Amino acid sequence: MATAPNVDEEAVTHPLLSTDHELYLRRSSTSNVTSQVAIVGANVCPIESLDYEMIENDFCKQDWRSRGKIEIVQYIFMKWTLCFLVGIIVSLLGFFNNLAVENIAGVKFVITSNMMLARRFWVAFAVFSVYNFVLTLIASTVTAYIAPAAAGSGIPEVKAYLNGVDAPGIFTLRTFVVKIVGSISAVSGSLLVGKAGPMVHTGACVAALLGQGGSKRYGLTWRWLRFFKNDRDRRDLVTCGSAAGITAAFRAPVGGVLFSLEEMASWWRSALLWRSFFTAAVVAIVLRGLIDVCLSGKCGLFGKGGLIMYDVASEEITYHLSDVLPVLLLGVIGGILGSVYNFLIDKVLRVYNLIHAKGPGYAILLACLISIFTSSLLFGLPWLATCRRCPADAAEACPTIGRSGNYKKFQCPPGYYNDLASLIFNTNDDAIRNLFSHYTDSEFHRSSVFIFFITCFFLSVFSYGIVVPAGLFVPVIVTGASYGRFVGMLVGSHSNLNQGLFAVLGSASLLGGSMRMTVSLCVILLELTNNLLLLPLIMLVLLISKTVADAFNGNIYDLIMKLKGFPYLEAHAEPYMRQLTVVDVVTGPLQFFHGIEKVKNIVHILQTTRHNGFPVIDEPPLSETPVLFGLILRAHIILLLKKKAFSPNPALIPANVSKQFSSADFGKKGLGNEDKIENIALTEEEMEMLIDLHPYTNASPYTVVETMSLAKALILFRQVGLRHMLVIPKISGRSPVVGILTRHDFMPEHILDLYPALVGSKWKRLRFRIPRLLKLF
Repeated sequence: MATAPNVDEEAVTHPLLSTDHELYLRRSSTSNVTSQVAIVGANVCPIESLDYEMIENDFCKQDWRSRGKIEIVQYIFMKWTLCFLVGIIVSLLGFFNNLAVENIAGVKFVITSNMMLARRFWVAFAVFSVYNFVLTLIASTVTAYIAPAAAGSGIPEVKAYLNGVDAPGIFTLRTFVVKIVGSISAVSGSLLVGKAGPMVHTGACVAALLGQGGSKRYGLTWRWLRFFKNDRDRRDLVTCGSAAGITAAFRAPVGGVLFSLEEMASWWRSALLWRSFFTAAVVAIVLRGLIDVCLSGKCGLFGKGGLIMYDVASEEITYHLSDVLPVLLLGVIGGILGSVYNFLIDKVLRVYNLIHAKGPGYAILLACLISIFTSSLLFGLPWLATCRRCPADAAEACPTIGRSGNYKKFQCPPGYYNDLASLIFNTNDDAIRNLFSHYTDSEFHRSSVFIFFITCFFLSVFSYGIVVPAGLFVPVIVTGASYGRFVGMLVGSHSNLNQGLFAVLGSASLLGGSMRMTVSLCVILLELTNNLLLLPLIMLVLLISKTVADAFNGNIYDLIMKLKGFPYLEAHAEPYMRQLTVVDVVTGPLQFFHGIEKVKNIVHILQTTRHNGFPVIDEPPLSETPVLFGLILRAHIILLLKKKAFSPNPALIPANVSKQFSSADFGKKGLGNEDKIENIALTEEEMEMLIDLHPYTNASPYTVVETMSLAKALILFRQVGLRHMLVIPKISGRSPVVGILTRHDFMPEHILDLYPALVGSKWKRLRFRIPRLLKLF
């Protein structure tokens, strides 16, 4: 064991920057304490980085050399087989989620409607409120006490994972089960939350659990599964799982693949594209078959038409140049509303985090209060609307009695319907279907649509962030649809577009303004509405809304990741990173091991540090001068100690010590199965023995010279997917390693903490400043 400072005095005597720059870049601290913890779900947890680098120690090299054609075919076959299994399981889960929500919520609305028909309004309100309260209580309790990592949509956590952030508990079996149960309960409880985000997280959980390389606990140790004991293959499978989740939520296979490409993945290649598309295709085919079963009436109260396929197709959709102006207006206002939506969610999440920090009881209480408030609004607001006479040419029964429909009777007399109740006293899917419907321009009153828009906008803001699985996609779609329909009512006969099409474009504008995606959202909406003729208008609306919203703040998921504290590496480097070299940000002291090291020294370092990678340096007599041999991981060292791969004398280390290891031993452990140094018991005699680290060390780690700019190092670090990057000296005759760069060393918080004077040169988009008055909130 040895300790060395990360920055040599000699290195400081040859700076790349001038003397003025040296004063400008003077450090204010020497330790990196930022980005070590993050809010995972609803709890603050320590986080680590994933390692996508291929380990090249003696055992892994021998394994690669010994692989024949049969094993290579097995590896490829298992990749496609796992993708197939992910598609099958996620499609079944997506169908089950929709089936459960439609039936659980359907029973609630049927009972309540029967009470309303009997004119027992207070009893109906009590049943409605208690039903929602119990479902919310179930969702919040299981989330807060069993799997806090299941709270929220899960998309920020999955996106951070695919960027290389290893957050504890996000893919465990417990989180997986709670995500399903909590999402069904929360959506069925009339909370204005979606199930698309949780489905993405659920798909990623399925992929991670299948791709963890087997399980010794459950006897799943098939030899073929050992190929997947690494972060690279798990990352690819989780990417396929996220694509499958969106496909299952919206029945949009191409949109799901594009979503995982545009929003989720940080690394992409053609082979991964093929597997993602195959997984999404499996989901779409299975869902189509299950929906055909439901069309025969065997799914209880499951909505006719299957999963949320809103189908606003009409025989002819014609629009002219004069229709472009209202569409442009939709895009501009949608961008502004989307940025305001993101701003409010950011502020609400900050307040909710303070409440969650007081304990799970407070978090559950907050969720229950939101449920009571929501139930009161959903039941009370329809009383503000006047009853409307049923149209003579209605395509369905009017008024509607029961779970769904465009003409809810609510408190109205026979022959009349409550248009606001048709939107607000309904499931989100049915509300969107009603808003998207064509040839219904006279169905809703302008004031009812406006009330519904305001209600959805603020309820979705306050409902997201409570301790339940909650998505943002569907709330944004329903809010945007009501806004678009309202604009269509204002435009009236001045446009050739009907109000249903305005609702679709309104959803597109708010989605673009909030989530800032373009290609994937465009395709998802086209698959969702089953109308390709809308393509030019949706493209225009998305481009405008995203451009306008970018002038105010960032992507909603990026804002949430930043708020949670995930050390996400952006694809671009900040301008000030070009003013710094890698040696300017490494912090000491550097811990390293000799090629042959005493067990006592190794144990001491592992117990007193949290580092996960250590340089291995050979010194005389093993080499003429100190030389870097490689990098060894903490998990591999603990494995050596656990199997007692040491000897009193390095020359007497038996050859069979190496025979007790294989390349599979150096693979990534399953979720939550990492060994800890505290669990290794060693005697005093064993502590004095020696370990030869050479056979177990990655002999070809990525290294950069100390004069490389930090911006250039960031691009290399992110593109390769590294966990450790060794900084070596430019001049020979010094210590062979100057320091180690990790993900945290590239975080702006760490760099600007070291050099506060660089804050002024931080990359800033052309954005409007929020007024000082709003900053008070």
